[in-house]
Formats: sequence, structure tokens, C-alpha cells
Amino acid sequence: MISCNINETNPLLTDWNTPFQTPPFGQIKNEHYLPAFKTAIKNAEAEIDAIAENNENPTFENTVVALELAGKQLKRISAVFFNMEEAETNDTLQTVAREVSPLLTKFGNDLYLNEKLFAKIREVKKNTSDSSDLTGEQKMLLEETYSNFVGNGANLSETDKKQFREISEQLALLTLTFGQNVLAATNSYTLHITDEQDIRGLPEGIVDAAREEAKSRNLDGLLFTLHQPSCMPFLKYADNRELREKIYRAYNSKATSGEKSNTDIVKQIANLRLQMANLLGYKSYAEFSLKRTMAKNIKSVNNLLDSLIAAAKPVAEKELETIRKFAESQGANFRIMPWDLSYYSEKLKASKYNLDDETTRPYFRLENVVEGVFKLSNILYGLNYELQTDIPLYHPDVRAYKVTAEDGRFLAVLYLDFFPREGKSGGAWMTNFREQSNVNGEEQRPVVSLVCNFTKPTESKPSLLTFYEVETFLHEFGHGLHGILSEITYESLSGTNVYRDFVELPSQLMENFCVEKDFLDIFARHYRTGEKIPAELVGRIVESRNFMEGYATVRQLNFGRLDMAYHTREIPLEQDIFDFEKDATKETSVLPAVDGDLISSSFAHVFSGGYAAGYYSYKWSEVLDADAFSVFKQNGIFDKATAESFKNNILAKGGSEDPMQLYLRFRKQEPSIEALLIRSGLK
Repeated sequence: MISCNINETNPLLTDWNTPFQTPPFGQIKNEHYLPAFKTAIKNAEAEIDAIAENNENPTFENTVVALELAGKQLKRISAVFFNMEEAETNDTLQTVAREVSPLLTKFGNDLYLNEKLFAKIREVKKNTSDSSDLTGEQKMLLEETYSNFVGNGANLSETDKKQFREISEQLALLTLTFGQNVLAATNSYTLHITDEQDIRGLPEGIVDAAREEAKSRNLDGLLFTLHQPSCMPFLKYADNRELREKIYRAYNSKATSGEKSNTDIVKQIANLRLQMANLLGYKSYAEFSLKRTMAKNIKSVNNLLDSLIAAAKPVAEKELETIRKFAESQGANFRIMPWDLSYYSEKLKASKYNLDDETTRPYFRLENVVEGVFKLSNILYGLNYELQTDIPLYHPDVRAYKVTAEDGRFLAVLYLDFFPREGKSGGAWMTNFREQSNVNGEEQRPVVSLVCNFTKPTESKPSLLTFYEVETFLHEFGHGLHGILSEITYESLSGTNVYRDFVELPSQLMENFCVEKDFLDIFARHYRTGEKIPAELVGRIVESRNFMEGYATVRQLNFGRLDMAYHTREIPLEQDIFDFEKDATKETSVLPAVDGDLISSSFAHVFSGGYAAGYYSYKWSEVLDADAFSVFKQNGIFDKATAESFKNNILAKGGSEDPMQLYLRFRKQEPSIEALLIRSGLK
């Protein structure tokens, strides 16, 4: 067990005398976390007991708002710790996480299964549900508070409450272990190349990065890893088919064997979620989970997936046939396998549009992209960014910015963390170290962080992004705007605290700007010559936008189908996990099956993130964003009135109202799938 010297002041438990009360990372040590958690839990329990034992008649203020404000110290510590667990972890932090997880689970169970407290919330709901004394946001907070208690077992019998506790404790540890295993599996694999013949086809920048990776580990030659900026270009460009297969198999079989295998954990998580849903009176976990979404039920989700599969699969099959014929024309006398797809599709794209990642990279220097996205948010929403040099950082790669409104009002601190490293999980995400609120006139502005895994600079070149990486940054920046522009009273309803199938709208809407010439002209300049990105090249980017879109859509639907297969089950899963996944994805599998491939074992969104029975939301949000961006296209992509409406009706509102009402207020009509099908070239 890790302990903290009792004579040492624990910075996690003191006021932070830092700019904007940001976390004092330079002072926080690994050994501070566990004692801080224990103290904060004890303090939060005392605050909650005071609410439950209050002899006054329960009211919205003394019960619901008091509960909203309870445990702020614990929330602050949790935000720092779990963000570090994702972005800058180590063996010690992972050990702490395993010790803290049961403590937090017990705290959560003690809260939601507190009969006295729930009785007070129930009475407030009964007495005020039809009251005009409450604002719309207050009614939403009351409803969400009540639903959270019910969804966490407050209405269960004592026997069932005991079982609920056991299930939630097991789930907390299993989901934590799942994520740690994925990171360990990602870090454990390397492809070490010493023969220059084996890197034929790879662009100079990718080779330089691999050489520097090897050098950082005191090795000769080149080193490729399973981090996306390393392995994905290898699959796209390496002429050596045998090595493409090798790295493909490693990437697609992560955490499937050995001490860090997730295969049994996946099954355990799925079955425990089913048990939990059954305890709460639902036939499946999806039936339980979808109650508080825009979709509302399983039928709506399946209808969405079915309609998109019907539109996309025939297109995907035609695309793959085109790839097969192209590969044959290039001398491929073998069956096209998954490790061939990126390689030949990239060659076909280059042939068809005279375009590939290396054509566009020189125009997407990271610093210019950041400047361009900042400028876009300034044009749309009046935001300004000032680099801060006195805010403590958790890693030298991180940058911190002060964000202000057009009138100079302070809005947020924004951290940007771009490059992969061993202590960072894969992928890209937006998170908060502090969320926005404004209770009783005490305004709390957010501390937002965007974490990515982009192409690193080398000794000879700056960080030059692929078009996909630019798109990814815009995506995460959209989430960031949702946090930065929040203007809500209660923290639990602010920013990205919205229904899961609504949260991707602001992020995916931002992606649309990536193919707009007027936006690219702001920042896309050649990193050596300063030449603005040619209009002819932008035209090729736009023309190629829907290249392989059928396959890309089917791939996303494949993930959605797999997620729903796990969570619509009404009986425990006993089938071998490899066979189950194969059966679940038959309809959306358009490439030859590969023995050993398994999505489930590294499907972090679903098994260690918040997207269980919710991965469909990416496609649903595409329906929303295509429909919403059509307003920007109609009025002009920089139209201030359109942006103001989107900000006031979507970005600023968080989860304070039903998301469909917010959307209708902006769009003036319900979303239609037609806009997505047309934009994607599927219709």
C-alpha cells in the first residue's frame, strides 16, 4: 500500500494558489493520491449524512442542490487522478487505481442506497414535480437526481441492494483492469526493423519517426509500435506485405492472450451488466441504458443501424471490388486481406485523385492547425486564446491557454496534449479537470483538456498532421467548445454532461469545416515555403472526401452492431468470445475473416468507457451534424447569426433541457437521415 507522510502537506487537500486554481502538478506526488481520496471520501460522507439527517422538511435547495454541492473536494481529486491515469500513468498510479476503485464504488453505493436520503429526494419530487416555482434547469436536475438514484438501485429490496453492491464493485474493477490491459498490450509490442529493404514505400517522415523511436530505446534501425501514428502509416505505405500482416495481426489481437488478456473480462462485464439490468427490472442492459437517450429504446437504435447498413453495404462491396481489381492491375496475385486494404486503397486514392497523406501533410503543420482552429472559434464565437507560461503542466509536451470571450471575460483554461507516449492511452479525447457551474452567484469556469496521439516532430521536421488528424483535432475541439461555452447553473448538467447520443453533435459538426476552402485558407500553408494550400489541392480533398465512405460507414456500423449484440442479450453469455463476435458481426463483415482477430478485447469505448449500448451514437450524431451543418452551408460557414444560435441553443445549454428540444430550437425541424446519406455519397 502507498502511504503519505502525515507531516507533509497534501496539495490535493489544500487550496490551489495557482493561476485560475489549476492543478499544481509540480507539487502532486503519486503517494498523495490514496490518502487524499480517503480524506475526501470521509468528508463527502459527512456532507451527505448532514443532508440525510436534516430535520427540516426536504426542499429542492436543502436536498437536491445540497447534494449537488456535496463532495466537491472528492470530485476535484478524482478529476486530477483519473485524467492522469489516462494521459500520464505509470505502474504506481495503476496500483493506486486498483486500491481506490473499491473505495469509490462503496462510496457511490452508500450514496445511492441511502434510504433516508432517497426518501427526501422522492418527497421533493412528489411535492415539486408540477411546481412552477422551479426553472426548467432545476426540474431537469431534480429529474436526473431521482433517476440516478433509481438507476443505481435505490428502489431495490435489501437483498437485491446487497447483490447490486457486489455487481457494481466487480464491474468497477473489471472495467479498470480492461483499460489497463489494453494500454499494456499496446506498449508491449514493437516491430524492430534493421534491414532498409523492409521499409520500402514508407514516407520519409514516418521513417524518421521510427528511427527516432528506436534511438530513444537505445536500438539501431527503426522501431514501429501499435500507437496509431506509427502502425497506421505502416499499413498504408509499407511495400513488405509480410510485415504489414505482422503488425496488423498484432494490432487486431491486442489483449487476447497471456496475463493481460481481456477475453474473459469482456464476458464477465457483459454478464454483470445483464445481472444489474435484471435487478433493476429490465430484460437487457440496453433496455435499461437507452431509457435516458434520444433513441429511447432498442428498436430505434436497430432501425437506425438497419437503414444505414442497407444504404452503405452495397456501396462498400462495390468499393472493395474496385480495390481488388486495382490490386490485380498492380500485380497482386493473391486474395486481398485486411492488411492489404489500406495499402491498395491509398494507392488507388493517389491514382484517382493524385492525393495521399504525404501530399497534404506539408500544409498541416501542427502549430498552424492549432492557430487555424483557434481562429475559426474566434470567427464563430468570438473566443480568444493566450498561451500561459505560469500554469503548472503534467508533462513537457502539454500547453495551457487562457480562453476569453469577445468582451474579455474569462471563460476557461484549455490544455492541449498532442503526442503519444507509453503512459498515455491510445486515441483522442476531451476531458475536464474542472467543470462549469454558477450556483448562488459563485461562478466556476471550466478547465478543459484535449488529449490526442498525433504525429510527433522529428529532428528534421515539425509535427505534420495527416488530414485525418486535422479532422480528429476539430472533433475534440468541438467537445472542448461544449465545455468552454457552457453557461449552466449546476455542474452535473453543464458542458458535455448530456445524453450520450447527443454529446457527439458539437464535435462532429466541427469536422465539416475540414473540407471548406475558406477555412483551410486561414491556416493551411506549406511549412517550408509558406505557400497557401492550392485551390486545386483543396478541390481534390473535397472530391476525395467520400472515397471508401461505404466501407468506413460499414466499419462503424460493425462496432455498433457488436456493442448492441453484447448488451441486448437477455441470457448470460457463455459462448466463446471469438465465435460470439464473429456471429454478431456477420452482417457487417465485408473483408475475409482472420483467425485471431478480436475487436472486443480492446473495445475500450464499450468495456472501459461510457459507450456500452451506445456506440450507435456516433452514427446518430452524424445524422444530427449533417443536418445541422446544412444550416451553416445555407447561410455561410462563418455566419455569425447561425453560430450564435448554435452556441445559445446547443453549446451553452449542456444537459439543462431535453436534447431534442434544444436541437429543434436551433434547427426548427427534426433531424433527417437524408442529409447524412447525401453528404456521404450513399444516396
